[in-house]
Amino acid sequence: MSKLQQRLMRELQQNRNIKIVKTAEWCIPIRTVDVTYEPVRRSTMDVLMTMLLLSIQEADFSNAQELSELLLVDPLFIEDLVSLMIRVNLVRNEDDFYRLTEKGQRQLERGIFEEELEKETSTLYFSPCHQSFLTIDTRNDEYDEYDELPELYRYIDKEAEQQEQFEESMVIAALQEADEEEEGSSQKVIAKIVQTEAQQINDSPCLEFVLYDKEQDIVFVRVWNTLLNQWDHHLEQQLTDKEQLTWREQYLS
Repeated sequence: MSKLQQRLMRELQQNRNIKIVKTAEWCIPIRTVDVTYEPVRRSTMDVLMTMLLLSIQEADFSNAQELSELLLVDPLFIEDLVSLMIRVNLVRNEDDFYRLTEKGQRQLERGIFEEELEKETSTLYFSPCHQSFLTIDTRNDEYDEYDELPELYRYIDKEAEQQEQFEESMVIAALQEADEEEEGSSQKVIAKIVQTEAQQINDSPCLEFVLYDKEQDIVFVRVWNTLLNQWDHHLEQQLTDKEQLTWREQYLS
């Protein structure tokens, strides 16, 4: 019996009314999905950028010096910021004057500055049994090595297991959850999914414990998901819905 299973059994039996009536080990399929995406850095537009965009919107300026004299700001700061705004397509040169682009107008109205970042690639893990991407716990140091993996989970959806196309909103949500990076008032967000490639399917072990509560006279199940490194309430509810009647017949008759 594994050290992890022993630890979980001790944890479950801390309540003297709880008796373990059955244990089992099985695997759920996990599909690896490589995603290439375009992130942006989103932040509240600072006062100087707002003033520059408003000035360019309202009047004709042909160089940073003119804007510097109007706003009473060092020309070097103005020059750097105007260069940035041209690079990220908030401002363009047209007929020797600065003009707001549609993107610049849109961001000015919202008061939000979005800076496009380099494309990135991440690996996500899709579980057909959960019909969602799972955020794995990379700190898991209790994973047991198996000479031979346990049998597959008895309620696998075969069609979902072969799924290779995923809704973009689901992919974006999974990426955001896996990479919730914030720096002060700015936030990194996913602007666009470039490519999604479904790769191999690997089996991930789970530990099942069927429990009898003598005080409440009920049978219920706990499932430890080794990929998540925590109790898996989704699989527990799935098994409860499918096997509650069977448990009652086996253990409460």
